[in-house]
Amino acid sequence: MRLHPFRALRPAPVPGLAARISSPPYDVVNRAEATRIAATNPLSFIRVGRAEVDLPESVDPYDPKVYRQARANLDRMFAEGLLIQEEAPSLYLYRQVMEGRTQTGVVGCVHIDDYGNDKIRKHEKTRQDKEDDRTRHVRALNANAEPVFLAHRANPVIERLPVVETPAPPLYDFTADDGVRHTLWRIRHPNAWVEAFRSIDTLYVADGHHRSASAWRAGTELRAARPGSTGEEEFNWFLAVIFPAEQLRILPYNRLVKDLRGLTAAQFLERLARLGRLVIDADPAPPRPGTFAIYIEGRWYLLELAESAIDRRDPIGSLDVSLLQDRILSPLLGIGDPRVDSRIDFVGGIRGTAELEKRVKSGEAALAVSMYPTTIDQLLAVADAGGIMPPKSTWFEPKLRSGLLVHRLE
Repeated sequence: MRLHPFRALRPAPVPGLAARISSPPYDVVNRAEATRIAATNPLSFIRVGRAEVDLPESVDPYDPKVYRQARANLDRMFAEGLLIQEEAPSLYLYRQVMEGRTQTGVVGCVHIDDYGNDKIRKHEKTRQDKEDDRTRHVRALNANAEPVFLAHRANPVIERLPVVETPAPPLYDFTADDGVRHTLWRIRHPNAWVEAFRSIDTLYVADGHHRSASAWRAGTELRAARPGSTGEEEFNWFLAVIFPAEQLRILPYNRLVKDLRGLTAAQFLERLARLGRLVIDADPAPPRPGTFAIYIEGRWYLLELAESAIDRRDPIGSLDVSLLQDRILSPLLGIGDPRVDSRIDFVGGIRGTAELEKRVKSGEAALAVSMYPTTIDQLLAVADAGGIMPPKSTWFEPKLRSGLLVHRLE
């Protein structure tokens, strides 16, 4: 696998500045949340990732004005010295600590051809509108503003390399308002990392399918516009943070269903009991794969499917999100394609089961389903099989901060 050092655009070495510039990724906040972040912190990189915050609410987030504003905001941050550009290409080490758990990855660029040839494997479908949006964003900025979150399988050589780098003083070290600590070092021995990654055959998109697809599209468009390109120009590479898969944490992606399709709660529970063992007044966290905690009418129920009824040889059909869809949501509640069905909503596990209870009690939903999280091994197995995970299968935490490193394409 090709790993490419790059001349990063990054926050100036002023105490506290990186923490103020850094922001959540563009796709984990809605417009109202992004607007609040920008209002309370004028230096936030959210003004680049979600530039509609600087425009009237009447402006559509896909309007060309938004992309022009994003470019203007990025250029302004550079002109004002908030962001500086490294003189030499570098790689970086990025460590995150959340609730006592640590994950440490390398930040560099990967090649669009490795993505196009499926050496960087995917497990989700992308939505055309979101892919178009980020492609226009990359082209307008002529930069990858946010990294893609990639993973690699265990590699003992790579796993030893951070020990050489972390004793040095970091470029940035701060704790964000969500309690996650972020530490970033410039790697002093980049060639060792480049060589080590040559032994890696495959990387996996953990989070950021739209960013990676858009980076590939933008890069191939720029290449096509330049006859005689060698494949080594900067626009052939896109920004990524690559973590060892075993360090990653996947939280459940829980479900809310707005109505019971004409069933009473008693009728629904009676039909649910036919599918497996149903326990009343259960813990809201399912204990293992093949179990679901369901909140309805003020009580939690645990549904345990018989293990003998699950084909574990099927990497997609045996996923809990597939079992829920195929055995409960579709046949009992008439939920069709969850990507487009307005009767279902999704809640990242970081919000906890109390959020599910709150939204059912408010009348927003008739029931909630607390899921057992998809494992990283399940995700890799689906990607290796060339399969596509059902929608909303994984919620990775912690999220990467945006604005710490930007990759210019030219």
